[in-house]
Amino acid sequence: DQLLIAISRRLEASLRRGDLIARLGGDEFAILLEGIQDTQYATQIAERLQKELTRPFKLGRHEIFASTSVGIALSTTGYEQPQDLLRDADTAMYHAKGKGKAQYQIFDTAMHVRAVALLQLETDLRRALERQEFHLHYQPIVSLDNQKITGFEALVRWCHPEKGLIAPGEFIPVAEETGLIIPLGNWVLQEACRQMQRWQQEFRTANDLTISVNISGKQFSQSDFITQIQQILQETGLRTHSLKLEITESILMDNVESTTASLMELQALGIQLSMDDFGTGYSSLSYLNRFPVSTLKIDRSFIQSVDTDTEKLEIIRTVVMLARSLGMTAVAEGVETAEQLARLKELQCESGQGYFFSKPLDSETAKNLLAKQFIV
Repeated sequence: DQLLIAISRRLEASLRRGDLIARLGGDEFAILLEGIQDTQYATQIAERLQKELTRPFKLGRHEIFASTSVGIALSTTGYEQPQDLLRDADTAMYHAKGKGKAQYQIFDTAMHVRAVALLQLETDLRRALERQEFHLHYQPIVSLDNQKITGFEALVRWCHPEKGLIAPGEFIPVAEETGLIIPLGNWVLQEACRQMQRWQQEFRTANDLTISVNISGKQFSQSDFITQIQQILQETGLRTHSLKLEITESILMDNVESTTASLMELQALGIQLSMDDFGTGYSSLSYLNRFPVSTLKIDRSFIQSVDTDTEKLEIIRTVVMLARSLGMTAVAEGVETAEQLARLKELQCESGQGYFFSKPLDSETAKNLLAKQFIV
């Protein structure tokens, strides 16, 4: 409360006598500037406010730093209701937040169109869970030595009844933002485990196959996450060593102590753990040996130019050597050419996945692929 009072006073001191400032709730404020001729004055005010708020606040013995995101909406749109103008300013503010800390953004109509589209997407996403519009595809993970399948990564697909196939890059961020990633993620886990158990029943020699499932930060932070995993394994009958959870560097580094404890608990159950997109995040190597991770997945951005970019090649070599020294395996993502495969084999990378081996497949096509390798 003291900080909010201090912020409001500093904002007020930065405005003209006739300008109006009001707290909307939480840490959001609205400022009404009257009699301005163009956007330049509004942006100057935004820059002045941001500069003022970068100075530390001294509250008792504490020194607190704050930053502000500013959305600007002009009253030239012909709105009759003030809440319409506030809505536009709010939309612009969230765009400013998306650009990083201490940014401002002027509203334009494209933002409103995008906001309406996102709202519709969220509504459709909620219905999609109820209507069972999601399905899984499975991309093989292979041994680079003999190109035999060692497992699959489960990838969710959304077939919208009107828009057709919607790319994961479009709906996953919305699911993350709205919290729908939790029920969606649970469904993916359940379905992936059920499918792998079916394959292992059908192919007697496929007991060592693993199914890899991506876990979101919101899923992982659920207090009953491990209990949910146990329930899913019990319901589907899949053995724990057949499940591999893929977790990004950012999740691992979010809260090292509690994360390590959760990972240890999962490992104790026999569940395997992979660090996904390794090299794109900010994990500290000093922490890496503390995490009970069995696999490092090298991000596709390094693989794409491994046959032409010596710097990328050396990074991959280092990751492969690091994985080996820590008793982990390395999996190269996004392998698309024979040249990339040859380089990776030279670097002694154990496993890979990508379109060179196979695109993500529906369950029936994946089963046919398994039938060529395993005895029924």
